[in-house]
Amino acid sequence: MATVGTLATLVGGRVIGDCDRQIRDVADLENAGPRHLSFLANPKYRVAFMATRAGAVLVSEGTTEGPPNVSLIVCADPYLALARVLGEFYPPTSWPHGSEPGAYVDPKAQVDPTATVRATAVIEAGAKIGPRTIVSPGAYVGVDAQIGADVLLHPGVKVLARCVLGDRVILQAGVVVGSDGFGYAHDAEQRRYKIPQVGIVEIENDVEIGANTTIDRSTFGVTRIGAGTKIDNLVQIAHNVVTGHDCVIVAQSGIAGSTTLGHRVVMGAQTGVVGHIKICDDVTLAARAGVPNSIRKPGIYSGTPSKPHRDWLRVVASQQALPEMRRRLRELEQQVETIGRQDGK
Repeated sequence: MATVGTLATLVGGRVIGDCDRQIRDVADLENAGPRHLSFLANPKYRVAFMATRAGAVLVSEGTTEGPPNVSLIVCADPYLALARVLGEFYPPTSWPHGSEPGAYVDPKAQVDPTATVRATAVIEAGAKIGPRTIVSPGAYVGVDAQIGADVLLHPGVKVLARCVLGDRVILQAGVVVGSDGFGYAHDAEQRRYKIPQVGIVEIENDVEIGANTTIDRSTFGVTRIGAGTKIDNLVQIAHNVVTGHDCVIVAQSGIAGSTTLGHRVVMGAQTGVVGHIKICDDVTLAARAGVPNSIRKPGIYSGTPSKPHRDWLRVVASQQALPEMRRRLRELEQQVETIGRQDGK
């Protein structure tokens, strides 16, 4: 439980209404009750806001009134404030330091005494686990891998040999870091021969990677995920890819080998990027974009093959007109045929 006033202090906001009202949980506008805190981060939910039964609502600057008997916490960014409040109501689960029974830690591994290695986790020889890091059940840390401080490896995560994770990295369940890149040579008869993948993956500080995403090790050198990057579930990142810092890659996207993303690149869901190209800083790729060539100018790109968003909108508008254009063309062809027959008489 917390008072509205306490929560306002937590998020750096000010209260309009009752500061002493007790709040016990957080809920969306439609399902909130008198003991819930809710939030209004998007104007399209204003109707739900005016009808809410929440005890208090996080709102942005400029909002001065709301539903009767609802306290308002006015703050710079309601969505960011919500993140802080959720952390207050739902703090991370804490586990005792050390290795639980059933965990395997090789004698040659180095595990910080404040780290936690849970049952059925495996830490191989030469691996290093940093302070306050949690290795969940079923997670695997390979030979000579390095894991930084305050890292959370969820159940079933695999960090394979020699790969490196920075500090405050979160890997959701089923992530695989350091699987072999997809590299094969072929002979004159088109038989395929595996090229050993001898490089590593480096994941920099403050990266979060969603469930069942795979990041392949480089053929040689490094596959690198830049600091602050957030990657959704079911993403494939191939060998020797390098991303800048603070990129966002949404579910079911794929990046082929040896491609470089600049800083703050955003890839919408199911985006595909071919190999051996470069995408500059501050590019946004709309969902299902297909990128066949390097992009050298910041902006929003859409479609397959990708093009600047305004150009893509014109293409879509033209496509919508195709049935009518086809009908008119058929009419013109018929008119030309009629004129031709008349001239031939």
